[in-house]
Amino acid sequence: MSAKKKTVFVIYYSMYGHVQALAREVCKGLEKAGVNAKLFQIAETLPQEVLEKMGAPPKAADIPVITVDKLAEADGYLFGIPTYFGTVPAQVKTFFDQCGQLWMKGALANKFVGTFFSTGSLAGGQETTALTCMPFFAHNGLIFIPIGSKNKILRDNSAVRGGSAYGSGCIATNSQISSLELELAEFQGYDFGCIVRRTNF
Repeated sequence: MSAKKKTVFVIYYSMYGHVQALAREVCKGLEKAGVNAKLFQIAETLPQEVLEKMGAPPKAADIPVITVDKLAEADGYLFGIPTYFGTVPAQVKTFFDQCGQLWMKGALANKFVGTFFSTGSLAGGQETTALTCMPFFAHNGLIFIPIGSKNKILRDNSAVRGGSAYGSGCIATNSQISSLELELAEFQGYDFGCIVRRTNF
């Protein structure tokens, strides 16, 4: 009898669309690895008038907003997070803070998790953003999977690009994400998906 196909939730927050674009590439990699990829966005907490003043485009209409009660359905999670002053934004923290009941039940324990991110500059805190997620991951018993230096892009210094050993990423100074950044995001999805698919707890 064949094993049930694993499911990974790709969950992101994106104000200007950069992290959303990475999330779609991550999903491509997961599907290539043979797992189900389900894409979700985290709810906005800012008022619409504030978003308009900040020049934020409308949220993607084709991607559902996730609620924490759905998290228990997945075998793993990849969180896409824009960096705000070197840490996660309030929208992501608010989402994490709603997981108390899941923590009490141990509903997320022994599931895999990873991160990808964007910053507005080369030294904007992509790695510290991943690190600020670690208390949430640790308290819930989640198993963090970095990409390390497996992909040659991370060892190539010939072009400015986002991403690190902690996960893929982009430098969100332009409207377009570079081909290297998109390639790294797809690689992370594939690598993460292979690990989830091969592991049984």
